[in-house]
Amino acid sequence: MSKLQEPFRYDYVGSFLRTEELKKATTQYNENKITKEVYDNIVNEEIAKLVAKQKELGYHVITDGEFRRTYWHLDFMWGFEGVAHEQTGSGVQFDGELASLEDTYLVGKIKAKKHPFVEYFRYLKQFEDENTIAKYTIPAPAQMFQQMIVPTNIETTRKYYATNEELIQDIGVAYQDVIKQFYKAGCRNLQLDDCTWGAIVGDAAKQRYKALEIDLEDVKKQLLTVNNLALEGRPEDMVITSHICRGNYHSTFFTSGPYDTVADYVFAKENVDALFLEYDDERSGGFAPLKKVSEDKKVVLGLITTKKPDLEDKEKVINRIRQAAKYIPLERLCLSPQCGFASCAIGNKLTEEEQWAKLKLVKEIAEEVWGE
Repeated sequence: MSKLQEPFRYDYVGSFLRTEELKKATTQYNENKITKEVYDNIVNEEIAKLVAKQKELGYHVITDGEFRRTYWHLDFMWGFEGVAHEQTGSGVQFDGELASLEDTYLVGKIKAKKHPFVEYFRYLKQFEDENTIAKYTIPAPAQMFQQMIVPTNIETTRKYYATNEELIQDIGVAYQDVIKQFYKAGCRNLQLDDCTWGAIVGDAAKQRYKALEIDLEDVKKQLLTVNNLALEGRPEDMVITSHICRGNYHSTFFTSGPYDTVADYVFAKENVDALFLEYDDERSGGFAPLKKVSEDKKVVLGLITTKKPDLEDKEKVINRIRQAAKYIPLERLCLSPQCGFASCAIGNKLTEEEQWAKLKLVKEIAEEVWGE
């Protein structure tokens, strides 16, 4: 598939609800009732079925649904030297629910090594054909940077990095290495999932950082720096996109707020080919910030929510696309759900049938709007 065709007019973020067979096998494996070999074979089978369904719906991008991981971001971080993790029962407070997450922290300097996700990609790539391309999703470098400087981690991190700038340098260089590993394995479509920009929008975030005596403008500069450093030297024929998220756990969210305060950074200056943007409800604000998107980027409008099972009204979605086109040309716009269906293994509160209905609607609307 041509680089110019990606992202596609109808696309999706990447994660899918875990199937009943996969959930059953995960439980059995965790209880030592089946071997890792048996478990891995079941995972492979479920991914193959998922890809077949993606193709059946007529999508040009295929993913493994993130079926091999528990968390959309932490599992990837564990694939670097210097990173450790443990289950302590802690988590992050979302809107009305505590997101259960494993503590992930530094035990040394961050360095790249042979990353397990690259092998996961190799399995997915075998399903590519003349109509589809395999996309792999990983957390953005900024996500790893923020993970290591959260209040619960900063003291440990300072044992290895005296400044944020030193941490940014090592994360950026390590990501450069892993991006090259993906490329060597045949990956030409890589998506960076990034909640860091979404976490600093809105009045609540502004007050939170003010209480911590942290300058938000400095935070924005650091997020942009680490993401762009990781992309230095990227292969010219590798499409790299970014999904900007406000949190997606069991149909809850982490933050609310429009893109206005971060558009001058991530929209205008981040060196990616396209932005997958959440626009499924009023928490995202208006489309005016799209004026700041640099001319070399496309925008994938996340107008279909993955947080609720109800199907959106087709005409209302089409009208919103037209509204967005007032700020950025229609030919640079695409359509997708606002986020994945299962950013963590727990998944969102809808059924597999409702998940597929959402994707059918995305394709139907895109074909009506763009005729392709």
